[in-house]
Order: sequence, then C-alpha cells, then structure tokens
Amino acid sequence: MSAVTTVMKRELYGYFATPIAYVFIFMFLVLAGVFAFYLGHFYEKGQADLSAFFNFHPWLYLFFMPAIAMGLWSPERQLGTVELLMTLPIGQHQAVLGKFLAAWVFAGLSLILTFPLWITVAYLGDPDNGVIVAGYIGSWLMAGSFLAIGSCMSACTKNQIIAFILTVVVCFIFIVSGVSMVLDAFAWAPQWMVDFVAGLSFLTRFEAIARGVLDIRDIIYFIAMIGLWLYLTQCVLQRNKAH
Repeated sequence: MSAVTTVMKRELYGYFATPIAYVFIFMFLVLAGVFAFYLGHFYEKGQADLSAFFNFHPWLYLFFMPAIAMGLWSPERQLGTVELLMTLPIGQHQAVLGKFLAAWVFAGLSLILTFPLWITVAYLGDPDNGVIVAGYIGSWLMAGSFLAIGSCMSACTKNQIIAFILTVVVCFIFIVSGVSMVLDAFAWAPQWMVDFVAGLSFLTRFEAIARGVLDIRDIIYFIAMIGLWLYLTQCVLQRNKAH
C-alpha cells in the first residue's frame, strides 16, 4: 500500500499545484447550491432534509467527475510519461489504484465542503441525520463509479477532450438505464433482461441510498462498478504497453 499512497499523494499534490483545483471546487459548490435552492426549491419545500441537494448529484457528477478523470491517463500517454511511470518500482495496478484514489479523495473533499447546507437544514429544522449521512456515503460511492469509468476512458485515448466526452456518454447511459423511457425500448425483451438493465442505473441505486435505505446490494453495486472499471483501465494500459 505504500506505493499506492505515494502515487496518491503525488497526484493530489498535482491537483492543488495549480488554481484549477480551487476553481473546480468553487464551481462545484456554487452549482450544488444553485441546484438545491433554485431548481430543488430547498426553502419552498419546507422539509428538514437534503433531498433537494442530493437529487441533482448524478447530473452534477455527469460533467464534474469526467472533468477530473480525463486527466488521469491521457496526459501521461500524450507526453509519453506513462512508460516512465511504469519503470518505477510500483506495479501497474498500484499506479491505477493510486491515481483513482487521489481523484476520489479530491471529489470527497469537494463533497465535504458542502457541509454548510447540512448546518443550514439542522438550524431550520430537525433532520434525520442518519439519512443525510447515508446520502453523503451514496454520493461519494457514485462519484467513485463515475471516476472509475473516467479512468478507463482516459486510458483509452491521448486526447483529454475525447476522454471527457467518452466518459460523459458512458456515464449518461448508466444514469438513464433505469428511466421508463429506456426500459420501454426493451419491451420486447424477457423480464430478467429488463430488470438487469434497470439495475444498472446509477440514478435508481443512488436514490434508494439518499432516502436512507443503505441496502448492501446498492453498496456492492457501486464497489463492483469501481473494481470493474479499474480492472478495465489496467487491461487497456497493458494492451497499450504491448503495442
């Protein structure tokens, strides 16, 4: 784990070495607040919860997480430093995990900085803090899934913009897979296939957790998604290395 920690610290330092990280965090906090107060009608609902805040996280992450993930591997491939990285005394899987964890920690920091909303709702009412904690856990797990997909897409191309677009497209598919409009397109399919497609939806899984229902199946789903896409990232890097 020391090698993973070293890579993670190196990447985290790289984030904050430029103003980009601070701009990203600022924009995330501003848009999260705008969505909660203006689109989610936080005050008008008159409910002591953060549902108006969490409901928009999948759509916020659809653009913010790919923006973080697009720089995980594309610049390394473009500059040729990925070969240098692999010559260091660390395994490829350690590099993949270290870079991912750095991005995930950075996303988690951005999420933690939304705590004033929690303080606000606690001041105005008597919220169920357990539900709010579950919402934060689910949001962070979902962010990890977005980043893992982005890691794989970033490893597939040397162009960061292409990596961003590919990540947005793949993540969008996983978000809307449980929407009725998409499921109606599978009306011809057997029920087990419809249920399988619906079960892939980030939206469905996250909404359940955000309501305070910490179903172990939803948690396993997000962890499995992270593991799968990080494994695919390693496979893509190995294939690029062979060529």
